[in-house]
Amino acid sequence: MGVAGSGKSTVGAALAQRLAVPFADADDFHSEQAKAKMAAGHPLDDADRAPWLERLASWLHDEPLGCVLACSGLRRWYRDALRTGAPGLCFLHLVGDPSVMTGRVAGRQQHYMPASLVHSQYETLEPLGPDEFGVAIDCTLTPEQIVEQFLREVR
Repeated sequence: MGVAGSGKSTVGAALAQRLAVPFADADDFHSEQAKAKMAAGHPLDDADRAPWLERLASWLHDEPLGCVLACSGLRRWYRDALRTGAPGLCFLHLVGDPSVMTGRVAGRQQHYMPASLVHSQYETLEPLGPDEFGVAIDCTLTPEQIVEQFLREVR
C-alpha cells in the first residue's frame, strides 16, 4: 500500500516472485470511467472506489493459497474492505517524502495518474493502525531491500 509513486507495483511484483504466488496491480481493476476521471486531474471519491474495492476483495478471496496485490489502501475502511476477501491480509506500507513520489509520478510514461494528484493521496492517507497486520518501510530502499525487510519483520 502507499501513495502513487511509492513503488507498489515494482515491490509487489518482486515480493510475489520471491513468494511464488500470483501478483495483481489494483490499477488494472479500475473502471474506464475512474481512469478517465483521474486522467482529467480529478481524484477519486469513496463512491468511485467502492466497486473497485469489491473487485479487489473478490480477487483476493479467489487466491486462497496466497497472492500479492499492489493497492493504494489509503484509508482504513479501504483496507477493511480488502480484508473481507482475505481476513489475514498483511500490509506493506511504502512510505516516503511527497516530493519523491511527485517526481516519480511525473516521470511516468503513458499512465493515467497525473503528478498533480499525489498531494490528494497524502491528504487521504491513513497510516496503518496499531491493530492492523503490517509494516511500514521506506520506499527509497531498493525493491530487494524492501522485500527482505518486509519478510524479516512479518515472520
